[in-house]
Amino acid sequence: MVVDPGQLRLLALIERHGSLTAAARALHLTPAAVTQQVVKAERDWQVPLVVRGPRGATLTAAGALLASHGRTVEEASDRAEAELAALLGHLSLRLRIGTFQAAALHLLPPALTALRHRHPDADVSVVDVVSGRGADEIGAGRLDVAIVASWGTPLVPPPHIRAHPLLLDPMVVVLPDDHPLATGQPADTELRLEQLADESWVSILAGHAAREQFHDAAREAGFTPTVRFETESYDVAQALVGTGIAVALVSRLALTHAPGTTHRELARPRPHRQLYAVTRADASLTPLADLLIGLLRDVARDITTAWETPAPESRRPSSSPHTGQA
Repeated sequence: MVVDPGQLRLLALIERHGSLTAAARALHLTPAAVTQQVVKAERDWQVPLVVRGPRGATLTAAGALLASHGRTVEEASDRAEAELAALLGHLSLRLRIGTFQAAALHLLPPALTALRHRHPDADVSVVDVVSGRGADEIGAGRLDVAIVASWGTPLVPPPHIRAHPLLLDPMVVVLPDDHPLATGQPADTELRLEQLADESWVSILAGHAAREQFHDAAREAGFTPTVRFETESYDVAQALVGTGIAVALVSRLALTHAPGTTHRELARPRPHRQLYAVTRADASLTPLADLLIGLLRDVARDITTAWETPAPESRRPSSSPHTGQA
């Protein structure tokens, strides 16, 4: 026969408490329900297990034997409950974050600082993850939150993943600081992409979403860009622009203000990338994930406000720290 651990535990409780009524209270059942379970157990084991008397209930020799195993079941159940509670307590304080470099340097630090003030015992880890891998890492259970970017089109994750919008990150043109479009116009002048049709460009490598967006924007502006240099990094792109040999389209968040460069905003509609925090659709086991997303949105709001506030006596709007390409 198949052993029912519930029957073993019931007999152990009857032995401990000396009555069916007390065992029922321990199990949060009615006495009638416990009586039915005893009847079923005796039918399953094909032997009398409980002797009912005016002063309660005692076990037969067979019932006492099975009750000894029931105590083992109870002890194992108690250990399992305690270990599960400890695990859930640990999970409630654990937060595994994946992000690309620009967000790691500018979005994440203020949010993590605020989170640690609220939960100094939080178990936080951060790893570099390219945007295209963020949702996969969440789905595989290796991360709790991933900050990712989508160029020009909304992120549509699978049903088990949820995307939380954070920040609209516009593209800007980075120019050598002696470029005619940098020196001959006011610092807040917006450029049209077609004004740069004859330039040499530093661009993100072919195959990346940022490169596709750049070519789409150039096509809409009526030209095919002359790409002289390719890189995976916005940092490298800006360093090359600083040599005076090309111009580049760079994320506003990724501006480094490299020596020898300046930047101009593009006239609307301008290319952009959308930043998201990605989590599992059911994040009930990681409550710190929801808290972090709220804090990230606060930081994103501050960043957007700073970008929209003119910086007096400077052609550099409120700067972002040194960052790289996602």
